[in-house]
Amino acid sequence: MAKHIFVTGGVVSSLGKGITAASLAHLLKARGYKVTMQKIDPYLNVDPGTMSPYQHGEVFVTDDGYESDLDLGHYERFIDESLTRESNFTQGAIYQSLITKERRGDFLGGTVQVIPHVTNAIKERLYRIADQTQADIVISEIGGTVGDIESQPFIEAARQFKKEKPAGDVVFIHCTLVPYIAAAHEVKTKPTQHSVKELRSVGVQPDFIVCRSDHEISQSVREKIALFCDVTPEDVIACIDAPSIYQVPLALYDQSFDGKVLSRLGLPAYGLPDLAPLRKFLSDQDNCHGEVDIAIVGKYVQLPDAYLSIMEALHHAGVANGVATNLHLIDAEKVSDASAPELLGSMDAVLVPGGFGARAFEGKIAAVRFAREQKIPFFGICLGLQAAVCEFARNVAGLEGATSSEFDEQAAYQVVDIMPDQRNIDEKGGTMRLGAYPCKLRKDTRAFEIYGDEVIYERHRHRFEVSNVYRPRLEEAGLVVSGESPDGRLTEMVELEDHPWFVATQAHPEFKSRPTRPHPLFTSFVAAAKAKRQG
Repeated sequence: MAKHIFVTGGVVSSLGKGITAASLAHLLKARGYKVTMQKIDPYLNVDPGTMSPYQHGEVFVTDDGYESDLDLGHYERFIDESLTRESNFTQGAIYQSLITKERRGDFLGGTVQVIPHVTNAIKERLYRIADQTQADIVISEIGGTVGDIESQPFIEAARQFKKEKPAGDVVFIHCTLVPYIAAAHEVKTKPTQHSVKELRSVGVQPDFIVCRSDHEISQSVREKIALFCDVTPEDVIACIDAPSIYQVPLALYDQSFDGKVLSRLGLPAYGLPDLAPLRKFLSDQDNCHGEVDIAIVGKYVQLPDAYLSIMEALHHAGVANGVATNLHLIDAEKVSDASAPELLGSMDAVLVPGGFGARAFEGKIAAVRFAREQKIPFFGICLGLQAAVCEFARNVAGLEGATSSEFDEQAAYQVVDIMPDQRNIDEKGGTMRLGAYPCKLRKDTRAFEIYGDEVIYERHRHRFEVSNVYRPRLEEAGLVVSGESPDGRLTEMVELEDHPWFVATQAHPEFKSRPTRPHPLFTSFVAAAKAKRQG
């Protein structure tokens, strides 16, 4: 029977519940336990797939094709496990399933209510992930902030869940803010006290309180929090701002957090956790001597979380190459053939990420052209591949005005077109080509050299593809299709031979990068940037 840990948050959002949960999961896995994670989101969207990146940051995609909250990216990077659609659900999904059942008559005319129907549906998801993964420990992060109206059903469901399970099978961890008031020269515990009071008012007593702060939390502060919140001082855990999120597991380990949680769950703490891979990564990170400047030319640059997995993957690759990656988020709307030298001329590499819609697409094409002509290492991801193909078609293959049918259905040369099985789809949510798909690599290509395998699997999220109508002409002009679907129908990767490093992929390889296992495409890309920097 799986043990369950619930992680809640109070005072403010963006406290780092996800990093705290993922760090604990890393420690428990390092102890030899099978751990899985789950993010519970209170919003009414069925999933984040149709939400603007400005609203929610990036959409993370799982192997089985679920569009999920970006916290799943943190989870996968910290526990080095591929999660599934069971690892994220929203209030919208819960209501959708209940309303579908009600319309079908499954409730036999009964009144459908938050309690017991919504809470039962939530608990069913908690039991389901434990059954499907056969995990020893399930860590569930409840999104939002305690006291929010929308999070109440989830807190209540978790309370009921603990009551249904044997004693010691469920632990609650509450993350709160302990702010430093500069005028008073001290940290204040009152926000934490009120947050815990709010949690206890709905019947949940936290077993541990994780205090987020940018200042040291003294023993006297811990004792004060413990007194007012009905926990022991040892169960008040400090989580101070760290230079790197990957240092958080070690900060928690130094306070024996994993051992305390295992004790509360009635599980043995077998020996010492194997933290050697994480320590090596942190040591390598601290010993990076060089640096590279990499431009990320995108349309959502005002919110860096829109490119979170890409930025993390570049960081992992930088550490693997012994260099710090200075990432420059450049608004693609400001890039043109005229402005590109000023905006990109000092860069060691250029990356064009995915996106949707016509806005800023011409800027991405200008960035591709500058990187191609100036021999700057270039990496295209998803729409970045499509921009690269359109640029090559226009400026090398002679297909003037070549573009995607997504942006201009009347264009003379629609070198990127909608996939046939996407043509008659009206609903936008969860209907793209989603999840892991195979790609067969040509053996005489840079892509094959990087991966070292003929067939690789990457995750996808798109509706449009390179048109096979124009593929022969593009290849005649020198575009190398280095990867395609096993049936040869889809162009998955392209590259150029007469260039230091020019690779684009229709997939999203950033989702599979880990700090201790960086993705080979990103590692090779950063190595090319390093080579350019060194001349």
